[in-house]
Amino acid sequence: MAEQPFHDQLSLEEQAEKLGKQAVSLGLIPSFVVHYFPDTWVFYIPNENQSEALTPEEAYLRLKQLVKQ
Repeated sequence: MAEQPFHDQLSLEEQAEKLGKQAVSLGLIPSFVVHYFPDTWVFYIPNENQSEALTPEEAYLRLKQLVKQ
């Protein structure tokens, strides 16, 4: 099994943010927003109609899939 680049909540959030910045720089998404709360970060990846709140796990998986393609 491949080793994950994160080992706790904070490192997962940081990796999701890093993937978001990478997706923006590659032109895969127009922007993304992170709301920083003391206990968790909330991610928003806008599309044409709306922007739904994503957990760090959902954001990481969605952004990883975008960047891999």
